[in-house]
Amino acid sequence: MGKPGYYKYRVPALLMPLINLLPTAISDLFAQASVTGRMTLADRYGLMAALLDESIGEEEMYCIDRLLYALRKGRVEVVNELSAVL
Repeated sequence: MGKPGYYKYRVPALLMPLINLLPTAISDLFAQASVTGRMTLADRYGLMAALLDESIGEEEMYCIDRLLYALRKGRVEVVNELSAVL
């Protein structure tokens, strides 16, 4: 078993939504957040979809790490807008 209070729960594949990322979605999200200094609601859902996708590559994971670092350092702020207009 696991640690006390720790439960292993695996979501059946049928219950998981199908996630199809665009090939340049992560790099576009990273570039937009870097330029505007903001992460919108749509960006957060894109980031969540990327993290749930088990087939993302090393370059995409690097972009996600850099984006999360920028959020922690305050270089990018989270806003409750649906999307950014450049």
